[in-house]
Amino acid sequence: MRNIALKLTYDGSAYHGWQVQKTDVSVAETVEKALSKVCGHPVRVVGCGRTDAGVHALRYCANFRTDCAIPIDRVPLAVNTRLPDDISVLDACEVEEGFNAIGSCIQKEYIYKILNSRIRDPFLHNRVCFYPAKLDFDRVERAGRAFEGTHDFAAVRSVGTETKTTVRTVHWCRTAREGNLWTIAVCADGFLYNMVRAIVGTMVYAGYGKLEPEEIPRLLETRDRRLTGPTMPPQGLYMNRVWYEGEAGKMMQD
Repeated sequence: MRNIALKLTYDGSAYHGWQVQKTDVSVAETVEKALSKVCGHPVRVVGCGRTDAGVHALRYCANFRTDCAIPIDRVPLAVNTRLPDDISVLDACEVEEGFNAIGSCIQKEYIYKILNSRIRDPFLHNRVCFYPAKLDFDRVERAGRAFEGTHDFAAVRSVGTETKTTVRTVHWCRTAREGNLWTIAVCADGFLYNMVRAIVGTMVYAGYGKLEPEEIPRLLETRDRRLTGPTMPPQGLYMNRVWYEGEAGKMMQD
């Protein structure tokens, strides 16, 4: 049985997230149907993480098992002919038996895009968070850096998936801007439910003076979700990079 890893990209606007749902259409279900047609048998995929409804992925990793003999270099084209236009397989590679897209992941990076302008851009509809209130870039940047390091992030997660611990290590939380378009990049060894969107919401609160960036470490210590910023809309969120060892790691960083 072959274990194959896929490098995917998708626009999540039409989907109820990555995870297979009972009634709503998901990215995983759509990919599984395409793979099943290519492989000639039912296929189940393991994704590198959950993404919520409306969230996108610039790079996403999933793996599946098959006894289909299709050459690995033909997998992307074969699957893409059976996928809708808003999902694409960019690459594929064979990985070791024990590889698991979520369990083998070393770290991930999400980016969140904010259009900080009084005027909407119709070409960025469902691609960014439109935020017309003026934000102070320096305060937002300082707030982001306050999240870096190893902390208990219970104060910036929503109730959802159960987890053994709410402690995570954020390797970086950096803000860049190009004109009115702001991009916040958050890389960590793992993420809690809605953690990135809540971090960005707290940074936005700091950006217009509702809290001080220097307060954030103390707010994290309280573990109280009510004291931090709102959960930002999903449309501005993208899974951007995923790190692995071995062949999958090479594929995902290309």
